[in-house]
Amino acid sequence: MAEVIQVTGEELAHQKRDVLFVDVRQPDEYQEAHIPGALLIPLGQLEERLREIPQDRDVVVVCRSGGRSARACGILGGHGYTRVRNLQGGMLAWRGDAERG
Repeated sequence: MAEVIQVTGEELAHQKRDVLFVDVRQPDEYQEAHIPGALLIPLGQLEERLREIPQDRDVVVVCRSGGRSARACGILGGHGYTRVRNLQGGMLAWRGDAERG
């Protein structure tokens, strides 16, 4: 399995690139709080929904604390995705904007 590249929320706040956030938590967790514009694809559905994630875009995968998203990064890497990073610490460490509901 390829190395999972970590990124912090602080690093994301200072970059200028357009990033697609993919949230791999369950819908109820997503409803509690999520990054605005994040695409919800629960980890168990990831492989069947790969077509929703473009390979030519920077992707940051998010979960609650970083474990599920690290697994998701490994899955994406195994399917040829090269521009994928894991949000270190997940939503617990996220200090940027968040939406509820």
